[in-house]
Amino acid sequence: MPNQPYIPQPITKTLEENYMPYAMSVIVSRAIPEIDGFKPSHRKLLYTMYKMGLLTGARTKSANVVGQTMRLNPHGDAAIYETMVRLARGNESLLMPFVDSKGNFGKVYSRDMAYAASRYTEVKLDPFCAELFADIDCDAVDFVDNYDGTMKEPTLLPTRFPNVLVSANLGIAVGMASALPGFNLNEVCATAIAYLKDPECDLRETLLAPDFPTGGEIVLDPRQMEQIYRTGRGSFRIRAKWQHLKKENIIEITEIPYTTTIEAIMDKVTDLIKQGKIREISDMRDESGLNGLKIAIDLKRGADPEKLMRKLMKMTPLMDSFGCNFNVLIGGTPRVMGIREILEEWTAWRVGCIRRRVYYDLQRKQEKLHLLEGLKKILLDIDRAIRIIRETEEDAEVVPNLMIGFGIDEQQAEFVAEIKLRNINKEHILKRTQETDALAKEIEELKDLVENRNKIKNVIVGELREINKKYKTPRRSAIVYDHEVAEPDEEDDIADYPVHVFLTSEGYFKKITPQSLRMSGEQKLKEGDSICQSAESTNKSEVIFLTDKAQAYKCRLHEFDDGKASLLGDYLPQKLQMSEGEHVRFLVLPGNYQGYLLYVYENGKAAKIPVKSFDTKSNRRRLTGAYCDRSPLVAAIHLEEEGEVAIYSTDGRMLLLNTAMVAPKATRSSQGVAVMALKKNKVVKQVLPKAQAGIVNESRYRTRTLPAAGALLRAEDAQEKQLTLEDTESR
Repeated sequence: MPNQPYIPQPITKTLEENYMPYAMSVIVSRAIPEIDGFKPSHRKLLYTMYKMGLLTGARTKSANVVGQTMRLNPHGDAAIYETMVRLARGNESLLMPFVDSKGNFGKVYSRDMAYAASRYTEVKLDPFCAELFADIDCDAVDFVDNYDGTMKEPTLLPTRFPNVLVSANLGIAVGMASALPGFNLNEVCATAIAYLKDPECDLRETLLAPDFPTGGEIVLDPRQMEQIYRTGRGSFRIRAKWQHLKKENIIEITEIPYTTTIEAIMDKVTDLIKQGKIREISDMRDESGLNGLKIAIDLKRGADPEKLMRKLMKMTPLMDSFGCNFNVLIGGTPRVMGIREILEEWTAWRVGCIRRRVYYDLQRKQEKLHLLEGLKKILLDIDRAIRIIRETEEDAEVVPNLMIGFGIDEQQAEFVAEIKLRNINKEHILKRTQETDALAKEIEELKDLVENRNKIKNVIVGELREINKKYKTPRRSAIVYDHEVAEPDEEDDIADYPVHVFLTSEGYFKKITPQSLRMSGEQKLKEGDSICQSAESTNKSEVIFLTDKAQAYKCRLHEFDDGKASLLGDYLPQKLQMSEGEHVRFLVLPGNYQGYLLYVYENGKAAKIPVKSFDTKSNRRRLTGAYCDRSPLVAAIHLEEEGEVAIYSTDGRMLLLNTAMVAPKATRSSQGVAVMALKKNKVVKQVLPKAQAGIVNESRYRTRTLPAAGALLRAEDAQEKQLTLEDTESR
């Protein structure tokens, strides 16, 4: 073929002509369920099995069904068989399975348990499917040609119950999706009955919560569930069910969320063990078998099973959320609806199905009555009818002669002419004609029913009650209220052990374990940097960093990785996401938030603030107004009890201050009281606890009144050339 010339085409035209038809096909004909609760692939498969006689017959090889379904479904055999697997009882994907299966169909709760090939498994329709096909042959639904026009298939299945709420359905189309959880059959039927009697009824009274074939526990938040019922959107939590065998010290998990698999859970737990976040588990096994799902967890001696399971629920898929999106095709148009709207649409559709079924029965009974009325006329003179037939020379003239002889129409004459010779006795004909009265009464009742919507609703209620009585299905997913669920304590996830912390002048922070510190050599620092503060603490403790912008940054030590002396550590302005140009000045370990924080400023003032003022209920990381910013802050000392501090000024004086002389202030940003009287252009340069100051003549520097100028520092009191705070604490 000669090369075709390249013709440019606008992308908008390509989307409109090529992509949009594909997108609409996926939405309307593949991924979104319709009001009968089925996607087209489900409906084609089940109808094929019904036409194969598998509702009442014996099982047949799955491969036979797959082959026959390809007459309706143009997809490949693998896709059809996968659809069958999900509908099968053996796979446990549905609360009410539609396919009675024999053989290995895998499990919905296992990623690695593959189903056997179609040539090895056998299937038939579950007896429950009688509720799907009861009206299929009574013109209750429309039929259309299949893809090649060789046979007919139903557009919907006339389900006698709201299957759209009973069967879980997940589908991803183009630009939209659908996610409907399953609900218990008995609860759905009871809710539908209550709705038919009173459209404004409280749905929550009968429809408690979704239900899943894998069981588990629904963590019910009433307000959240109310929103899902009303709008069709939202999510709820579902968690695993477990028990602790004290004798063996084993946790057995027997039910898991519908949204996960055994393998996903075990993989996540394994990762947590490798990361050191879970330390209570010695072994974990998948013991699932003929008796169902089971995950066994061997605990280490002394492990608390309740505490461990709270951690696992938080950190693994043992607790998961199910996102609801009640997107259903109504008349070929996708609509997101709440439960009440779905019941309204299903009721309207089901009323139409029953009206069509009743009209179909009415037509058949009217035809039968018409024939019996003709037979009734023959009864008046059977011998005459026989004589007309015997004296008619041509076969084609029998019906016209009977029509003329008895004044009946062609259909009635055909019926009379086809009566068997043995049935022309008077007794048989009398019995047949006596049916006319009963038949006429039934026809009147059907006419009244087909025109009365309320009576049709009563028929639906009767069918739902029959299904409710016939199929008793207890809930599989238990319900626990959210306030009954103990949330995992964050402290449970944090390993606690001693640590040494170091803060440098340039804003680097190190957290080092004692063992690592003993094995380390000299501290690695940037050129020109030095350690200004160090302390001992534990990994679970909180730490407060005060910056030169009068702001405090709170965090926990476990948020910092364990380091080594040979590393620079974490750069705090970047780690804590500080403002540009902001630098850390002091480190405070608040402990249990007891005692006071003593602020000493360059202007000679001091403020004593309760450490409790930094204890916030919310997990706020940054606190503004951490101290007064009118004068630069020289020191921030945590006072667990009252004591003495040495205050040094730039004019060579020192004051030994008893902290009890400073009255506490309620607000963090208090500017404090004057404690050291300073000469012009002189400021406070350093503050040390008395134990670190090395003072010999203590009484010389004490005062009874504030503010005080202090005393000139003597040489013997300036021990080691007045070690700076950085030098002292680095030692």
